[in-house]
Amino acid sequence: MVAPVSADLDNAADWRIPDILWEQLEPLLPEHKNTHRFGGGRPRAPDRLCADAIFFVLRTGIPWKALNATKFCPGSTAHDRFQEWVEAGVFLKFWEAGLLEYDFFVGLDWSWLSMDGCMTKAPLGGEKGGQKPHRPRQAGGQAQRPDGSGRRARGAGRGRGQPQ
Repeated sequence: MVAPVSADLDNAADWRIPDILWEQLEPLLPEHKNTHRFGGGRPRAPDRLCADAIFFVLRTGIPWKALNATKFCPGSTAHDRFQEWVEAGVFLKFWEAGLLEYDFFVGLDWSWLSMDGCMTKAPLGGEKGGQKPHRPRQAGGQAQRPDGSGRRARGAGRGRGQPQ
């Protein structure tokens, strides 16, 4: 379910992640290495601003490009940083840290968990591999004409509008 978006998006401070969460997330972020060939390039958007934008998108469900109308960083910047952090496993580590924190303070009851799996054919799944060709020249998935003739239209090869 998508959370309702406040009509007042101008105040980005209302949508910032709390400082205590940022303090736990920041050490998990990969170190940025400048790959510009001359060591310059455009200044990198701050990680905190990108994190706020990423969590804003995840919380509200808006498209990435809609960030351009907010006080956060541009949508393409936030999306690039999101992909970079997903690849580095930042969100998995953040989730694990949150789970351990919850287990420490509240405790997780693992006794109720179960695992279920099913390795059977779907009830209406059909035959494995699909339908087999009826004729040797027919490749799977290609339709044949009812009379078995080739794919050429009747009368092909005689000029346009020429009588038989």
